[in-house]
Formats: sequence, structure tokens, C-alpha cells
Amino acid sequence: MHPSPPFFEYLGKDETSPPFFSVKNIPAGGSVASPLRKCRVWVKTRNMNTPDILCIGSVLWDVIGRSPASMRLGSDVPGRITRLPGGVALNIAMTLARFGVRPALLSAVGRDPEGDELVARCAEMGLITDSLYRSDDLPTDIYMAIEGANGLIAAIADAHSLEAAGDKILRPLADGRLGRADAPYQGVIALDGNLTQTLLAQIATSPLFAAADLRVAPASPGKAERLLPLLAHPTATLYVNLEEAGLLAKSPFTTAADAALGLLARGAARVLVTDGGKTCAEGTQGQGVITAAPPQVMVTRVTGAGDTFMAAHIVATRSGATRQDALDRAILAAADYVSGDIET
Repeated sequence: MHPSPPFFEYLGKDETSPPFFSVKNIPAGGSVASPLRKCRVWVKTRNMNTPDILCIGSVLWDVIGRSPASMRLGSDVPGRITRLPGGVALNIAMTLARFGVRPALLSAVGRDPEGDELVARCAEMGLITDSLYRSDDLPTDIYMAIEGANGLIAAIADAHSLEAAGDKILRPLADGRLGRADAPYQGVIALDGNLTQTLLAQIATSPLFAAADLRVAPASPGKAERLLPLLAHPTATLYVNLEEAGLLAKSPFTTAADAALGLLARGAARVLVTDGGKTCAEGTQGQGVITAAPPQVMVTRVTGAGDTFMAAHIVATRSGATRQDALDRAILAAADYVSGDIET
């Protein structure tokens, strides 16, 4: 009999490394440093090109301007500007990789110098890039945001190449590399709302996704309604904030718990709702709604926090955590991220 999959237990972090998990069970062929202290988990796979999870959506460059000052419309303040690999799908994949999971990326990246550099950076982080659609005609996408002490001030996502590529990014799921219509991919797939509503509607009914455990997040409140075709999908888990929940339900909510109940009433199979530093909620059909409050931390960044929350929850549920434990772990990982305690 094969041993059960690894059960990851959050142990915190040290001064230089991302969050750690101990392993209660190691599968055959696996390895781990001493589980008696804080340690990074490394689990060997039989084939390093075989993904544990697929991340479908935006893979681009994040250009983020951050200032320690509070800002308003028209503010002109000193700060720092950084360029980092980003996009919802890539943010999720990078966090999964830090948790010992090996993701494959399905997205569109240009065959330009920016795209070559981005793909190289992804490969350095242990992400599988063979499944990317590389276009000679489309430039590599980019996201720009301004953040201050009072949070996100403004952002623009230029994901036009991903939108233009359409279902070309899904070819590995149909040509046998990752699956076929008669033998669809059976693992976890993380989808983001930077895909067009047409493509998301196609995914909702496609046989290529019929056996998958879908984890879905809007890229922003402005794109939340793109997820409507997946709202009542029987295997989809939605990760939304309070505003996005209201847009999907076409009704505003005052708390995350109310939003979770509202989306369940509209057919969602499972939903997680965040509300910044306020109480978060998870709702599952037939099992009701549970809640948890984030710890109070000093916020130093916000871009990518929701993606970190989603990735941490995926890792916890894959390892067999209870609903409450999975929610708690996701909240803690997001809190560590916004406080700057997780390396990126």
C-alpha cells in the first residue's frame, strides 16, 4: 500500500526564507530535511517535467511603484519602482513553488527580449514553461501599479496578448501533453480572470476540464463578472474579495460571511471571500460557512496578496487539511506576504 500524500503543517518562517511546512508523511521516493525544526520541504518527483498543478492565465512583468507615504489623486511622492515577474497565474505558481509544489504555466508570452527574460526567470524558480504559448507577433504583457501607505492607489493591466491568444494557450490540454478530450487532465487547475469571458465560458463546458479541480480567481473587480460562466460549475472553487463577490451576485454584501452565503445560494460549489484585514469566510455547499480573522500586521505591499492567499489554500487542501485549518493557513500566508515577510 502506498503511503498517504504528504500532510503539510505550517511552522512559521525564519529571517531569510518563506513560510515552512513540516511533513507528516513522505511518499515513496520523497525527501525532506529534519521535520523537527523549521525547514523547507522538498519532495522529489519521478519526472521533473510532470506538473503537480496547472496555472492558466496572466504571466507578465509587474512594474510596481511603492511609497511609504499616503497618496491621493495627483500625489507626487518619492518611492521605489521595481519590475518583477507577475500576473495572477504566475503569482500563484511562484507561491506554490515556494511551498514545494511544481506548477506548469499555460499562458501567452511574446518572443521578445522581455518574454525571453521572463521565461528564463520562471524556469529558474522551478516552474514548468514548456506549456507556454510563445508568439512571434504578440508582445509580452505588463502590469503597472502604484501603492502607498494607504494601499493600492491605481493599477493598469495590459493583458492584451493573453486575450488575443485565446484558446491557443489551452493546446497542451488537448494535444496529449497534459490531456485530451477523451482523457482530460485530472488534477488541480488554477484559472484567473484575465482570460476573456468567451474563453472562460468555453472552459466551463469543455470536456478538457471535465475531470479537473478548478480554482478560480478574478484578476480584479473590473473583471469579476467574467467568472459568471463558472459560478455554478460543480468542481469550481471561487476566490474573491468582498467587492468581487457583490459583482458576481449582482448584490452588495457587508461581510465576507454574508457574501459566501449569497454566492452559495446562487449555485457556487465552494467559495472563499476575503475583506482586506477584516474577517474572511469559506462556504461549501451542504456544509455551511466558516470564518477566520487575519492577524493585524503592518502592510508594506498589496499586489499579489490575494494570489498568495489562494495558493496557500490550494496547498493546504491538497494536503488534506480541514476546512478551518486550510482557511487559517491561507490567511496567515497572506498576512506574512503583505507585511513583507515572504521573499519574492
